[in-house]
Amino acid sequence: MEEKQNQDIEFIKEKVKERPLNRKKLLKRTILTASMAVIFGLIACLTFLVLEPVFTNLLYPEEEPQQVELKEENINEEMRPEDMILEEETETEQPPAILQQTFVEKVELELADYQRLHRLMYALTQQASEFMVTVIGVETDQDWFDNTYENQGQSAGLIVAENGKELLILTDYGTIADVDSVDVVLFDGTQAEAELKGVDQETGFAIVSVPFESIGEKTRESVQTATLGGSGSSLLGSPVIALGRPLGTSASLVYGMVTSADTWETMADHNVRILTTDMIGSGSGVLVNLSGQVVGILCPSKSASSKGTLLTAYGITDLRKMIEKLSNGQEIAHMGVLGTDVPPEVHEELGVPTGAFVTGIRMDSPAMQAGIQSGDVIVKLGTAEISSFADYQDAIMNLSPESTVTVKIMRQGVEEYQEMAVDVILGR
Repeated sequence: MEEKQNQDIEFIKEKVKERPLNRKKLLKRTILTASMAVIFGLIACLTFLVLEPVFTNLLYPEEEPQQVELKEENINEEMRPEDMILEEETETEQPPAILQQTFVEKVELELADYQRLHRLMYALTQQASEFMVTVIGVETDQDWFDNTYENQGQSAGLIVAENGKELLILTDYGTIADVDSVDVVLFDGTQAEAELKGVDQETGFAIVSVPFESIGEKTRESVQTATLGGSGSSLLGSPVIALGRPLGTSASLVYGMVTSADTWETMADHNVRILTTDMIGSGSGVLVNLSGQVVGILCPSKSASSKGTLLTAYGITDLRKMIEKLSNGQEIAHMGVLGTDVPPEVHEELGVPTGAFVTGIRMDSPAMQAGIQSGDVIVKLGTAEISSFADYQDAIMNLSPESTVTVKIMRQGVEEYQEMAVDVILGR
């Protein structure tokens, strides 16, 4: 009995040994777990990167840029210098028209009035300068000793519009062609990087854009866009101010008047009115009337050619649609036609059809490749009826490069004009 009890005690005292640790198996499991965690993290990261923009656009949809539409602000009569002085002195209640006319006729300008007039005009230029900028084309290069240096070209820029996301600036393309970067200096000294948005090779003008986030909220609120006026023949004899870089230096200005407004420069698919002034200059900029409206853009190829030349400008009316299209990021279509209107007397006496008369064709242009010749009269472009070269300009401005358009022309035959239709693939 006692022996049995001793055996039970021995049994109770036996130690239970733990199973030996399998280090290889534990290492494999650890590596497998870590690998799965890494793979899961990569999958989660990739999924987030792919889906995050989708969910962001769904929850916070990004606003599309507004379409730019430039309107012409017409004023029938330019404000005369004596009117500017009278406007400052006249009370709220105006006298009757007859009395007012008599009063104006008796005004005699003195030296103090002349000084006040210049102060008023200078105040106008200060206000207009808020929509003028300096555009800088920066080109980086290296000298023989591998030292890096920058070449900078500058020209005036005009803030023509904003689309809710960026400022749109018209400038001379020659300054920013083939450069490494483009900078813009606003009226308050703020400098920001700009991007090329579009260019018209015929006129030599381009649109560059500056994002709102790069100029700051304060500058954005104070910046002004230009008001575009008219540039018809009524500008002849009107006083104007050249702003920008008319003398080749920043923020220079010149006072003068329009001496000629009835000459035109013939371009491919576009004729532009040339405004000649009595002002001497050699730079880029704009012409502004005494109402603060931009009426012309100084011709980069003419005004900047040499010192001592009269400032000339392209009429803003003939550039408006081109500026509007480039501001909306659209390319300008070209066919390569030089043309003019058919005068009524030529139509009646010689029987030339009414339309856009082709005076010339650019070499290797889409028009030449399609077989259009000098002397043809374009009477229809696509679905648009053409009765003048202005109609032709408007119609082609509504088309896009690389599109195919059917052109109906009238070509002189042995006895009379014959109708023809050709398909033209428009170029840039």
